[in-house]
Amino acid sequence: MENNNENNDIDLVFVCGYKDPAAIRELLTKIGDRWSILLILSLSKLHQNRARFSTLEKSIPGISQRMLTLTLRNLERDGLILREVFPEVPPRVEYELTALGASLITPLQGLIDWVTVNWEEVTQAQTIFDSR
Repeated sequence: MENNNENNDIDLVFVCGYKDPAAIRELLTKIGDRWSILLILSLSKLHQNRARFSTLEKSIPGISQRMLTLTLRNLERDGLILREVFPEVPPRVEYELTALGASLITPLQGLIDWVTVNWEEVTQAQTIFDSR
């Protein structure tokens, strides 16, 4: 499969290493959104990779209830977390990483580690670029 834009010499299968580059783009867009990475990493740090909604909300500063709900729903749909409702009054809901979700912890932590090591250099490059 080749890219049909101006650069026809680039083989997207080669670039992505997978037969369906669109699938890779779609999943990276979902996993790499503003809140998913933080949510997955937060769940990984909490007891037994489980937490209630309110605990997750407190662990991710700046996230709204609506965005937390949407992100949890999307991660559940993709099989990365499980939602368990307990038959109590009031109902208790807990979220847990699945094995698939837990398999993302190492690569995501690697990305966070890269940012930690390189953030100062990135901001310096931005400052130089912006001053031109």
